[in-house]
Amino acid sequence: MVSVKPVAQKILSYVPFVLVLIDLRYEGAECTKSDVESNLEMGKKLLAAGQLADALSHFHAAVDGDPKNYMAYYRRATVFLAMGKSKSALPDLSKVIELKPDFTSARLQRGNLLLKQGKLDNAEDDFKKVLKSNPSDKEEKEARSQLVKSDEIQRLLAEAHSEFDRKDYSAAAAHLDTIIETCVWDVNSRELRAECFMQIGEMGKAISDFKAASKLKSDNTEAFYRLSSIYYQLGDHEMSLNEVRECLKLDPDHKQCFSHYKQVKKLNKQIASAEELIQQQRYEDAVSKYESVMKTEPDVRHYTHLASERICHCLSQNQQATEAIKVCSHVLKTEPHNVNTLKDRAEAYLQDEQYEQAIQDYESAREQSENDRQVKEGLEKAQRLLKQSKKRDYYKILGVKRTAQKKEIMKAYRKLAQQWHPDNFQDTEEKKRAEKKFIDIAQAKEVLTDPEMRSKFDQGDDPLDPESQRGGGPHFHHGWDGFQGFNPFGSGPFSFKFNFN
Repeated sequence: MVSVKPVAQKILSYVPFVLVLIDLRYEGAECTKSDVESNLEMGKKLLAAGQLADALSHFHAAVDGDPKNYMAYYRRATVFLAMGKSKSALPDLSKVIELKPDFTSARLQRGNLLLKQGKLDNAEDDFKKVLKSNPSDKEEKEARSQLVKSDEIQRLLAEAHSEFDRKDYSAAAAHLDTIIETCVWDVNSRELRAECFMQIGEMGKAISDFKAASKLKSDNTEAFYRLSSIYYQLGDHEMSLNEVRECLKLDPDHKQCFSHYKQVKKLNKQIASAEELIQQQRYEDAVSKYESVMKTEPDVRHYTHLASERICHCLSQNQQATEAIKVCSHVLKTEPHNVNTLKDRAEAYLQDEQYEQAIQDYESAREQSENDRQVKEGLEKAQRLLKQSKKRDYYKILGVKRTAQKKEIMKAYRKLAQQWHPDNFQDTEEKKRAEKKFIDIAQAKEVLTDPEMRSKFDQGDDPLDPESQRGGGPHFHHGWDGFQGFNPFGSGPFSFKFNFN
């Protein structure tokens, strides 16, 4: 049998320790209450000093220390409002009203926040309850004023919806402007105004409203979808891709966003690939890729226009002058001040030896982009070539294109030299004419087969024209004595020993 006395003694030995614990719990409760008051007081001082983040930390501690202290919530809500965090302030104000329903200041502030959010019925309920309590004169005046404002907004909102249904989008947008001046955080009004802006073609304003709506509502997949759609229609495929990705971040299974994402991604990839081909100077492949862009999105004008503009560039760079002029002209019909297309068509005109048209395009481009170096250089070149074309054109003399290779030039030269050899003519006048023609042919061959001389000529300077040269005489002069001091046709006046190689 166990002795009772030792057990009793053991139990009694724990009594002082238990009493100490009880005493500590009591002292701890007193300490927590003191800490709450201390945090509230320190928070007030920091708030008054404008140190919002530090004040917020103390009010957080006060709420944690006493979850039923309505003043701790109210003070924290005040800091949230000062920091522009109305979404965080609203739950705190609601908690204040729950704990102390007759706290008119909190109810009035909540009503104002609800009014800014466009929650008109809830806001009016708060304003009416303020008036039924014992408000100060200032609170009563503000509550009555806000009630009148809320009633007016209700009327304007009804009119805006009615005008939208009647497709009077400008009038609806005007009413929504007034509404949003007060209801600055009203997602529905902003989205409705964005729809109005879209209908009247003010896409920039529509984008601004949808962006605001996407921020005001945390899970607003619809706003991101609409933003992506607008950017897509405007031809900004990269921004469209960014916005639709934001939609899918919120909801990976969103059907509209996922379908739109696939379309935008495909188009984005085609355009990026085409631009890479242009960088590699693979112009024919780039044209083919941009033709695919047109097939991918034939109904969006911006993409067909972009594709046409870039095809124009590729054809111009690839020396396909006739086709380039045709495509560039089509682009310029709808966008006559497109500087890049004007430059590309001007280059094609130069290739096609239509110098006056090239000058017109460069001058039009200069009006739009005065400091564009390419425009300035292109215009100077076109003016030189026009001036040159009125003198001697070595390409025309030999009947070859400006893109002709040396083999083509030599072939044309041999054929013409044989045709116009003065020995072929008996009549004195005909011989003189043939001599002049033959010299022109020989000069054309010398210029166009010499890379340096040809380059000068292509830039608008005649290397055989004394007026064009600033140093060094020309290789030829008009007349038989100009061939470097010897007669190319032999010892006699028309006994020709000319080398056609």
